[in-house]
Amino acid sequence: MIQSLYAILPAVAVAVFVIATFSMLAQKDGAVPAAWQVAAVFALLFALWSAHAVVSEGPLSFWFEHIRNAWSNQIWFDLLLAIGAAFALLLPRARAVGMRPLPWLIFIVCSGSVGLFAMLARCLYLETQTTKA
Repeated sequence: MIQSLYAILPAVAVAVFVIATFSMLAQKDGAVPAAWQVAAVFALLFALWSAHAVVSEGPLSFWFEHIRNAWSNQIWFDLLLAIGAAFALLLPRARAVGMRPLPWLIFIVCSGSVGLFAMLARCLYLETQTTKA
């Protein structure tokens, strides 16, 4: 059963990605309604999945996946580049709303996209509070 779930979930993830991306593109003014809540939900769901992976495979098993072959290395490089680019783009906005970047960077280094989406959710939330004030 679980192996079939592992085969299905990548397709589900692509579908969610496509829906989310086209939903953002459909917003004419660039604002995504409830954006911080969406980012928070993604952070929570991915944290739960990451916890499943840690329990199932062990806390350091991700490393062995990334040193197995050229494609494994490529995926690792891709993840690092994407997180680095996202952090660099988010950093000025985070500083503008008073977030301290170093604790968030440590969280991101330790958790990857979970920390990045949590940082994004917090930044978007603080921006909405600043707009309301």
